[in-house]
Amino acid sequence: MGSALPLGDPAPPDGALPDGLALDRAADFGVYLHVPFCRVRCGYCDFNTYTATELRGARQDAYADEVLREIALSQRVLADRGALRPAATVFFGGGTPTLLPPGDLARMLDGVRSAFGLADGAEVTVEANPDTMTDAVAATLAGAGVTRLSIGMQSSVPHVLAALDRTHDPANIGTAVTAARRAGLAVSLDLIYGAPGESLDDWRTSLETAIALAPDHVSAYALIVEEGTKLERQIRRGEVPAPDDDLQADMYELADELLAGAGYGWYEVSNWATGRDQRSRHNMSYWRSQDWWGYGPGAHSHIGGLRWWNVKHPAAYAQRMALGQSPAAGRERPEPEARRLEDILLRSRIVDGVPVSEATEAGRRQVASLIADGLVDGAAAIAGNVVLTRRGRLLADAVVRALTA
Repeated sequence: MGSALPLGDPAPPDGALPDGLALDRAADFGVYLHVPFCRVRCGYCDFNTYTATELRGARQDAYADEVLREIALSQRVLADRGALRPAATVFFGGGTPTLLPPGDLARMLDGVRSAFGLADGAEVTVEANPDTMTDAVAATLAGAGVTRLSIGMQSSVPHVLAALDRTHDPANIGTAVTAARRAGLAVSLDLIYGAPGESLDDWRTSLETAIALAPDHVSAYALIVEEGTKLERQIRRGEVPAPDDDLQADMYELADELLAGAGYGWYEVSNWATGRDQRSRHNMSYWRSQDWWGYGPGAHSHIGGLRWWNVKHPAAYAQRMALGQSPAAGRERPEPEARRLEDILLRSRIVDGVPVSEATEAGRRQVASLIADGLVDGAAAIAGNVVLTRRGRLLADAVVRALTA
């Protein structure tokens, strides 16, 4: 059911923003809509998601209306500060958004459109399980204004899917891509590597299968063992092996090699796209610390340097919405130095890099060593930006430590 919420200051029941925020009314505004429902909990997952037996009275069929109430609250809050802006990006994440009827997703998007408007060319993404995607669902989503489908492929190898507790039929990945294409939607495929028992050849098979489907975008994430998950308990009991760091590094290098050879350019450590227009603009807003409002249980938001997070459980969220109260459980405004260090952490992960001038004085002195070690692109650094090489992407945390020393 997800990791614990962070500590923070109390959030007011009306959701009002404090004075002194650096509100940039010309900056892009993103919307994240969390759908916390899953049919089965995957053994590796620590996201804030719930199966039917874990809902404690919360109702899936009432969820869209609850989110619409939070959207209305956010409209009032932003209007009070003169900070209403059209949404440049909208992202339905989860959980499994496509467990809800497509009409419910359409109503939630209509709520965003009514409250804020959608910017010209707005990117609207829905995450989807391959088993839930049909021509009819894809057509309904496209008709509602969705522009992009992010399909949870994870692997095309049955024993790897089983190790991840993924229940979808690998054959349905291609079916989902075809349905999305028929509806005129852009397609991203999401992959995970390093599952127990997954070999380098297994991973090659999944990559080649994904490339053959010709998506516009591919995400490939190393499996991380999160505390409190089923996978963590299995590893602790010795039932399955822990991920092998060296093998995962080989898998990353293989992914970058095959994807680059097929015309996909990396633009963030774990993300590749066929061109700049196919990059996930919504996720880029996170890496650039732009403004977004997150709706739903456990969702996080960031406006003008203020962060807050909603109550975690769908039942608690529904209760707040029924009372007309903000669902925020806490909030914080990091100090400027903490924000600067976080900015280096996030921006160093993207292909545009982070200005050398943003590093600490000691960090700037480390740049030459990072170039010599093959972690940072020399030409880019001379031009004033720290940009990771392939080897640097594998050791991104070490680069960040050097820049912020």
